[in-house]
Amino acid sequence: MDSERYRERPNEGPMPDPLAFLLTWNTYGTWLPGDERGWVKYKQGRQAPDPIVKLEAEARMTEDACVLDDEQRMLVETTVADHCRIRGWTMLAVNCRTNHVHVVVAARHRDPDEVREQLKAWCTRRLKELDAQRGMGRPGSGEPRTQWWAERGSVRCLNDDESVEAAVRYVLEGQDLPREKTNPAAEEGDTNPTRKRGEDKPGDAPARRA
Repeated sequence: MDSERYRERPNEGPMPDPLAFLLTWNTYGTWLPGDERGWVKYKQGRQAPDPIVKLEAEARMTEDACVLDDEQRMLVETTVADHCRIRGWTMLAVNCRTNHVHVVVAARHRDPDEVREQLKAWCTRRLKELDAQRGMGRPGSGEPRTQWWAERGSVRCLNDDESVEAAVRYVLEGQDLPREKTNPAAEEGDTNPTRKRGEDKPGDAPARRA
């Protein structure tokens, strides 16, 4: 998302600040360019699957794909909640899955891309600390993981109470249901994956409401 696109319109006054944002980002390597589920090209929108593009993306990976375990997921949710409290932002919901994170947050007068990147950065710091405590490193090398998240992510502006409630409900309750029945963010920039083998299953740890 262009960091100013939600505020500025040519020849018109600035748009009112959204009530909240639905922020989504993937873990590293779990939704590559060319993916069979479709993918989003930066500033060019949704793209069709392309196995050649995916193979090229896989070849550029410097680490294995990052799949979060239960302890890491709980740490991400706690870190998001803590950082929002410190910044004075209102976190309405957070749900960390094995391969992506959703946050609904009210952060008035703030660039949503900046909000998302701050959350990603602090989650990275805490995850590295946890790995150090557990004596974990990358398989085969033992070196600490450096790549936790995909670049950027998606932002959806929530401009009314109905949109905010739909996003919160989706984040808290809709992750294990068919996408077409639950997803309020089915638009350019959305990165919510459909479940695949080895990923989230019904009965996983519950998400957190503020």
